[in-house]
Amino acid sequence: MADLKEARVPDIGDFDDVPVIEVLVAVGDTVAKDQGLVTLESDKATMEVPAPFAGVIRELKVKVGDALSEGSVVAVIEAADAAAPAEQAAPAKAEAPRQAAAPAKAEPPAKAPAAQAPAAAKGGAQEAKVPDIGDFGDVPVIEVLVAVGDTVAKDQGLVTLESDKATMEVPAPFAGVVRELKVKVGDTVSEGRVVAVIEAAAEAGAAAAAKPAEAAQAPAPGPQPAAAPPAAAAPQTPAPMGAGLPPVRFDAEALLPDKVPYASPAVRLFARELGVDLLQVKGSARGGRITKEDVQQFVKAALQGGGARAGAPAAAGGGLNLLPWPKVDFSKFGEIEVKPLSKIKKISGANLARNWAMIPHVTQHDDADITELEELRVQLNKENEKAGIKLTMLAFLMKASVAALRKYPDFNASLDAGGENLTLKKYFHVGFAADTPNGLVVPVVRDADKKGVIEIAQETSELAKKAREGKLTPAEMSGGCFSISSLGGIGGTAFTPIVNAPEVAILGVSKSAIRPVWDGKQFAPRLLLPLSLSYDHRVIDGAAAARFTAFLAQLLGDMRRVLL
Repeated sequence: MADLKEARVPDIGDFDDVPVIEVLVAVGDTVAKDQGLVTLESDKATMEVPAPFAGVIRELKVKVGDALSEGSVVAVIEAADAAAPAEQAAPAKAEAPRQAAAPAKAEPPAKAPAAQAPAAAKGGAQEAKVPDIGDFGDVPVIEVLVAVGDTVAKDQGLVTLESDKATMEVPAPFAGVVRELKVKVGDTVSEGRVVAVIEAAAEAGAAAAAKPAEAAQAPAPGPQPAAAPPAAAAPQTPAPMGAGLPPVRFDAEALLPDKVPYASPAVRLFARELGVDLLQVKGSARGGRITKEDVQQFVKAALQGGGARAGAPAAAGGGLNLLPWPKVDFSKFGEIEVKPLSKIKKISGANLARNWAMIPHVTQHDDADITELEELRVQLNKENEKAGIKLTMLAFLMKASVAALRKYPDFNASLDAGGENLTLKKYFHVGFAADTPNGLVVPVVRDADKKGVIEIAQETSELAKKAREGKLTPAEMSGGCFSISSLGGIGGTAFTPIVNAPEVAILGVSKSAIRPVWDGKQFAPRLLLPLSLSYDHRVIDGAAAARFTAFLAQLLGDMRRVLL
């Protein structure tokens, strides 16, 4: 009995009803443990749902546009140990009909031209290959446009390829029924690569018409011999559902909810970079699919005053009227190297661009005298050296920030998308920017108000290590109230950090330095820490920001005040 198990959405943090933007596998695919099944995209991150074990996909429970939460069933998988015997038995069962059919096909003399003999031997199945695509090689497949069993017309797109210069579809070379798909999203193909196996329309139609033809030629009832010619008894390829009918055209707008435009991930990313709301763009490709050219045309129309939808909210991005990104062939100026951005940088880049464009940023700068705090930190590290405990300035910054957030609750809040309601939070989850080889990520220390400085230091160290190893989970990067970006270990005197929406403020910290400070009688050397607080001016005004940074500097100057 088949060992069927369900693959479910794992813990994805505080995210709920996250849309499916890509289905990475098809029924019948063999998947490895941890191989991606579907891709989810929230407003903060793109994540894949992995296969919990190896096996064969027997049923897909979701489609593009569905909204999933933790525990949602994605697919039914037959475990690898159970799927192997079934796959080995399938060729054996298929061999008998082929052997039985061989005499029937060999009995009459060959009537078809020699060139058609191979296709007939395969029941009309022919390969659809990647045509001449110029100088492009190893082009990624970004979209599979058909499924096994679909009826396709001649020149109908089978898959979409996207190079660094163009997006192109591989067309069906003839009409027929898709019997097998040879590629999936993420594969790279070149000219001549087999994309699909298609049963030609003429062969599929002949199979569908076989039974009516036999019935029309059958003699009237009477004393006739019961034996039928061997050719009539030969098994026929079953007619696919819908064979002989016009190619099926689906309405993407009817299949997908309004919040998930019919566009490839690359086009969605392109639109986000330009600040274009795809809900306002009309697709020109098959089934209403939106292409890059459609997005560019929308931007041009917007610049001429005709692109933005009437009544569209400003937060949608359609009212920004951004110019198209300049296209420059840099190779004509000298030697170049093209390197794709990491996935983390692509995701964070789109979020940062949105936050910088949509939030009215103001940055308040101040200095904190941490002379005594640094002495305390060094002393505590010596005392705890044998225990392996190392206190960082970040741990003290988090503890002091929590005290400042308590005193000024508007900083521990989030503004809704419409800019009308402010959510004040009663918990204190503080995020910190962690530098990794692939880009910045922001792990979150939860309930920092309930933890001591040593516990916070240990937790930030563990989270930073997981970030560098790429092992952070979505849950460990969600739920933050306030963020800290510390560049103290690198250098600099001040900078303008970008608010991490939906938060309303972020603290930037630069490198501390010894500077002369007037104490009323003389200049004394003091260790000063530069603070840069960026905030959403819709929620926080300049006076409140100045009070917040002054209070934070006072706490860092004497951490005993945190106890008050």
